[in-house]
Amino acid sequence: MSKKRPGGESLPSAPSTATDRSPDREVPAATPAPAPAPAPDPKRWWALAVIALAQLMVILDGTIVNIALPSAQRALGMSDADRQWVITAYTLAFGGLLLLGGRIADLVGRKRTFVIGLAGFAAASALGGAATGPGMLFAARALQGAFAAVLAPSALSLLTTTFTDPKERARAFGVYGALAGGGSAVGLIVGGLLTEYLNWRWSLYVNVPIALAALLGAPAFLRDRSGRRGGHLDVPGALLGCGGLVALVYGFSEAEPRGWTSPSVLTLLAAGVILLVAFVWWQSRAASPLLPLRIVKDRVRAGSLATMGLATIGMFGVFLFLTYYLQVVLGYPPVRTGLAFVPISAGIVIGATQIAARLLPRTAPRTLMSSGMVLAAAGMVLLSSLTVHAQYVPHVLPALLLLGLGMGLTFMPVYATATAGVPAQDAGVASAALNTIQQMGASLGTVLLNTIATGATSRYVHSHVHDPAHGRATLNEGMVHGFSVAYWCSAGVLLLAALVAGLTVRHKTPKHAGNHAPA
Repeated sequence: MSKKRPGGESLPSAPSTATDRSPDREVPAATPAPAPAPAPDPKRWWALAVIALAQLMVILDGTIVNIALPSAQRALGMSDADRQWVITAYTLAFGGLLLLGGRIADLVGRKRTFVIGLAGFAAASALGGAATGPGMLFAARALQGAFAAVLAPSALSLLTTTFTDPKERARAFGVYGALAGGGSAVGLIVGGLLTEYLNWRWSLYVNVPIALAALLGAPAFLRDRSGRRGGHLDVPGALLGCGGLVALVYGFSEAEPRGWTSPSVLTLLAAGVILLVAFVWWQSRAASPLLPLRIVKDRVRAGSLATMGLATIGMFGVFLFLTYYLQVVLGYPPVRTGLAFVPISAGIVIGATQIAARLLPRTAPRTLMSSGMVLAAAGMVLLSSLTVHAQYVPHVLPALLLLGLGMGLTFMPVYATATAGVPAQDAGVASAALNTIQQMGASLGTVLLNTIATGATSRYVHSHVHDPAHGRATLNEGMVHGFSVAYWCSAGVLLLAALVAGLTVRHKTPKHAGNHAPA
């Protein structure tokens, strides 16, 4: 074949190579060239293991100290009024700083912030385990929350940018969703084992070897491009957003001991709302917003975020109420209490990895989410029928299995749908928004449902105590009655989540979810 110059019609394409026809050139133009390239990398599943370790550690710490708290309180001489800060210091720092942590991950680089978050979390855990007084423990828990706020969005955005093939992405998010939903229950199990057989300090020390294992794997298996050059951190947005979230969480945490009509509680809640309204106003005008409003303006993403928030509001009361029910009413020791939560963890894992991950590529996400919330609501209704004489296998176990399957069916498609199609430069902050919703839902749900339960218990006891000899039995009956009222409220919240998912999330499964997220 001679290299004869083509005719006049082809002269305009002469600057291109002879093998580049226009249809071929359109492929890299329409799809960012680096996006699909890393997908076959065999290290991506090892990367998932590293990310999963970090996510498990962060989720564990939301509940692992719950069963250890009575022992820590006795050892450090905490007052009843101050003991809540072991929990609240973590949730305040974590929930309040998540958006800032997500934007830092986008600007600095997700792999870098992932490693920094891991190292900081391990150091804070070691500090808490070695605490010599309440103040030192509170400070360590706050530091854990701050580093978790950097680590969690980095982990989720790394997962988003690592898995771009729809089928592999579904499997990866199945694992992540199972950890997100089941980690809290696992935390109760591990906390019970460590408290009973070692001591309460190991509920914090246990994070150190987990973090070290993830730190060893991160340099070898994680891949990420560097942060955006020339980007700027939205300082006013960070102050307004983080301040508003901290004020809300603090206000809700103080509502139970001080009362909802307390001036300090009302001031905190009002300040939180005002700051968040100002945050939204500023984000619409800032040159480099902390939370680009285009992320939450998308109806599907907004619906997924709302579903996650309602799901966690309805779910997290279970861990608190069942822990007290099993230990106080049924007399279970810490280890047995922790092991009693195994079925909910198993249900979440099965629902997320074996059912939702297999169905998502060919099933509408809203179908999975709504079905999962209905199942979980049914589990709550079963729990509402518990009595002081109930038995675990016939009465508690079926409810936990329904809750686990329902949450697994919900969490996996929520994570996959809420992060699909996000531009790479916004992957960190989008992940942070989802984590923020989950953390705020957990905090708000625990506070609101506990307030409902304690109020119902108080009314029941005051109306039924006539014979002091039966005071203890009446107190247990009142406690179970309060839990029952809270479970009905939880069921209502979960049904609302099913409705929101059904009305807002798209009918078809998102395809090519990773196109905008190069690794």
